[in-house]
Amino acid sequence: MFRKILIANRGEIACRVIKTARRMGIATVAVHSDADARALHVRMADEAVHIGPSPAIESYICIDRVMDAVRRSGAEAVHPGYGFLSENSRFSKALEKEDVAFIGPPTGAIESMGDKITSKKIAQDANVSIVPGYMGLIEDADEAVSIASGIGYPVMIKASAGGGGKGMRIAWDEDQTREGFQSSRSEAAASFGDNRIFIEKFITRPRHIEIQVLCDSFGNGLYLGERECSIQRRNQKVVEEAPSPFLDGKTRAAMGEQAVALAQAVGYRSAGTVEFIVDGDRNFYFLEMNTRLQVEHPVTELVTGIDLVEQMIRIAAGESLSFSQSDVTLSGWAIENRVYAEDPYRGFLPSIGRLTRYGPPEESSAGPLLSNGRWEGSARTGEVAVRNDTGVYQGGEISVHYDPMIAKLCTWANTRDGAVEAMRLALDRFEIEGIAHNLPFLSAVMDNPRFVSGDISTAFIEEEYPDGFDGVSLAADELRRIAAAAAAMYRVAEIRRTRVSGRMDNHERRVGSDWVVSVQEKRFPLRVEADHDGASLHFEDGNTVRVESGWKPGDTLAELDVDGTPLVLKVGKVPGGFRLRTRGADMKVLVQTPRQAELTALMPVKQPPDTSKLLLCPMPGLVVKIDVEVGQEVQEGQALCTVEAMKMENTLRAEKKCVVRRINVGAGDSLAVDDVIMEFE
Repeated sequence: MFRKILIANRGEIACRVIKTARRMGIATVAVHSDADARALHVRMADEAVHIGPSPAIESYICIDRVMDAVRRSGAEAVHPGYGFLSENSRFSKALEKEDVAFIGPPTGAIESMGDKITSKKIAQDANVSIVPGYMGLIEDADEAVSIASGIGYPVMIKASAGGGGKGMRIAWDEDQTREGFQSSRSEAAASFGDNRIFIEKFITRPRHIEIQVLCDSFGNGLYLGERECSIQRRNQKVVEEAPSPFLDGKTRAAMGEQAVALAQAVGYRSAGTVEFIVDGDRNFYFLEMNTRLQVEHPVTELVTGIDLVEQMIRIAAGESLSFSQSDVTLSGWAIENRVYAEDPYRGFLPSIGRLTRYGPPEESSAGPLLSNGRWEGSARTGEVAVRNDTGVYQGGEISVHYDPMIAKLCTWANTRDGAVEAMRLALDRFEIEGIAHNLPFLSAVMDNPRFVSGDISTAFIEEEYPDGFDGVSLAADELRRIAAAAAAMYRVAEIRRTRVSGRMDNHERRVGSDWVVSVQEKRFPLRVEADHDGASLHFEDGNTVRVESGWKPGDTLAELDVDGTPLVLKVGKVPGGFRLRTRGADMKVLVQTPRQAELTALMPVKQPPDTSKLLLCPMPGLVVKIDVEVGQEVQEGQALCTVEAMKMENTLRAEKKCVVRRINVGAGDSLAVDDVIMEFE
């Protein structure tokens, strides 16, 4: 077994690999750029090596710099994580030349399966179902249009060396094909150093389901069930689960057998993922193979009990798989939510800055691991597990240079309903301040009736949120629970204030019992009747709600029992009440005396400033190009400029017909949120 391994990556995946290596008694080496000098993975590793400036192209994907770190550290093996150099055959060849083990597949498998064009040809030869498309190289936009027209719209334009949704566009007509081809090629070149593009038929309302495979050097290969990855935005997975709520046993076995056959056809070794798209009749088509560890691998680990990182290390060290296909069983259900530094209220654009507060939910294990990295199944019966894979900490910064992922929050339970409910509570307990994040949106998805029923496709977000995400309006019954909780908490805060002021000896007598709670445009007159264990809230319509909690003024998280059901609230202070967040809703809750409520209703509402004649930068980023000039008349939907943020290009378009009056920035300028890019007449 290896004595020391280097992790050629950063963030949560580097931390994830370090955890398994530590458990196996293997020393670890972290690498880091300037921006990551104080990163969590650097703190966790046994030693760390600086490899260059902040941009990834000058550090994490610079093979020469990473190889220098390997030599300096004396590492015997390298785990590449995902992204960066994980599917770069030149990197694996460089390691082989230095007699350093690559904790991943052989170079030949990376070259054949890592390239999407080549992998489709191999899959076709291996009798694996493939999507109709053109797998040759495409020279320019005119050729792309010709090919797309021949296949039939809609089509998917994809980067051959791509992954993680980078360099991928859907085109429904010739104009979108031309624009998508140019954007995909530019994005692919920037992200992977490879601008090759291919086109295939886009299957409408598909499900994205992938099979996890493991293969060793002795000809053994097996599959570990599937992951449902259909909840996507801009082809980037957001929610994953295992198993799929859609597959039956027969389809699962057929997909698994094809996945293993494909892997063995290229002499695959290590963990890998074969991705399929599946239509409504459970017909499945090969999409691509990822020759690395997937971002969503934790859900497979939770339902199989197999530590995939450990298996990768053991296989790279020359060991054979210690179990067979018949030993693989799927136990319970697991859900993963990707927590991103992005603003769901601004079209999910990236956010950067300091994490002034980072408080993930407490992790809980679903059972002890055996020495071979497998769960002891009996220890998991009836339990719920929470797992949070992260690479950040309170006080750390989210950098503009890298992917905006903050954490991967996972829950496990015996049933899908149990795993979803555990995820709802875990999201409510997750505290993030200082930057924008997608926790409210994830909570909304977990409560969405289509998701709850399992009726999902890769078009789920587009269909359910066609106009974007603008928050959650809670049902009347839930608002009543929140009003009761707010009144009970406000009473506690008022008693605290009277004690601090020293106004009376009998503090509780000073605090009134009659209140009006206003939340999401609803008003709840009520009376508080407190006792030693909590409070009973008597509403004007005769209903009574019982609230019990240990919340104290100043606590940013309140865990309450409301009529015997848990209610978790993130708590902030506002004049006359609270800012409360739960289940994706962000609410200003006022708790007032009846007279205060009466007067508040007469107050005018402050109107927001008029920005209709301004193009504001929606996220921190770099101006790539300006598409218009001063004095030009632009039409609704016309491209105005392109801003790059966190490795993604974002085209900003005109919302209506207008004339450009002033342009305040140029290509290469760095922008902050709400900087004025241009003004209109």
